[in-house]
This record gives sequence, structure tokens and C-alpha cells, in this order.
Amino acid sequence: MTKEWHGDDIDTEDIVLETENNEPPKGGDCEKKVEKLKSELEKATAENRENLDGWQRAKADYVNLLKRFDNESKTAQMKGKVKAVETLLPAFDALERAKEHGEIPEGFAAIARQLESAFAALGLAELGAEGETFDPALHEAYGQDSVDTAEKDGLVTAVLEKGWRVGGAVIRPAKVRVAAFQEIS
Repeated sequence: MTKEWHGDDIDTEDIVLETENNEPPKGGDCEKKVEKLKSELEKATAENRENLDGWQRAKADYVNLLKRFDNESKTAQMKGKVKAVETLLPAFDALERAKEHGEIPEGFAAIARQLESAFAALGLAELGAEGETFDPALHEAYGQDSVDTAEKDGLVTAVLEKGWRVGGAVIRPAKVRVAAFQEIS
């Protein structure tokens, strides 16, 4: 009679081996069969470990793939936002210039407000304001203005054209003039 194995360690003393005529095996036959069972158990355990390792690698690959898909999706979404903003920016700039140089018809002002709302919904942020510190990553210098104090050195003195960014991506740097302090001796 044989004992069923359910994943627990095999206790070789509990195993009773039978021969073909239901008589217990003699002498060395038991030891050979026990050794054979131990060998089969070691092979099964090794195969189990191998299967577990393979499953864990497949799971890690799957998790990495999901992360990559998520990153690619976010990148594609950001590229779409940038492309949309780049397409609409010239029209918005034209409306902004028209507002600065005089009164524009109410219809055009409404279009400008709609574009501002759309840009806000896309997460568009304005770059460049007078008095902020010049940053070459955010500003493009188009000239210098002399200032009389060292504290004003490197500050933006005039914004020639607004810059824009979506998230961390600068779509267009602000075109600015920068303060330059020159000590007169």
C-alpha cells in the first residue's frame, strides 16, 4: 500500500512498498525504491522551482510592460497637447497683439477668451513676466537694458513675446530683454 503525497515531506518510514504479489519487497529493493522516489521528488521540486521562477519573470515582464505602455500613453498625450497648442498659438498671439494695440470687436475678444479657456484646460502656462529672473531654459534674450543697481542685474525688463509651457515641456520660450548692470568707475 502506498501513501498519497500532498506536498509535505515524505517520511520514508511510513511508506510501505508492495511487490507484484502483494508481498513486501526484500532487502535492497526497498532502499532502491526509496532512492528512486527521493530522486523523483528532487526532480519534481526542481521543476517546481523552475516553473515558479519562470512565472515570476513573466509577471515582472508584464508589470514592466504595463509601466511602459502607461509612459508611452502619457508621452503621446503630451505630444498631442503640444501639437495642438503649437497649431493654435499664432492665432492667439495675433489676437493678443490686437488687444494690446486697441479695441477689437467683441467677437474676436470672445474667440480670444475661448482660446484662453482651451489653453487652460490643456494645462498651458504662460512664461515671461517683467521683474522675474532671466532663465535661459524659459527665456530667449533679445537685448539688454542698462540698470543702475546690481540687484536688478539679470532680471527681465521687457517681455517682447510671451512664452508657453505644458507641464514640464517648454513649447516656446518667452522673448525678453534683460537688465545688465555695469559698474561705472
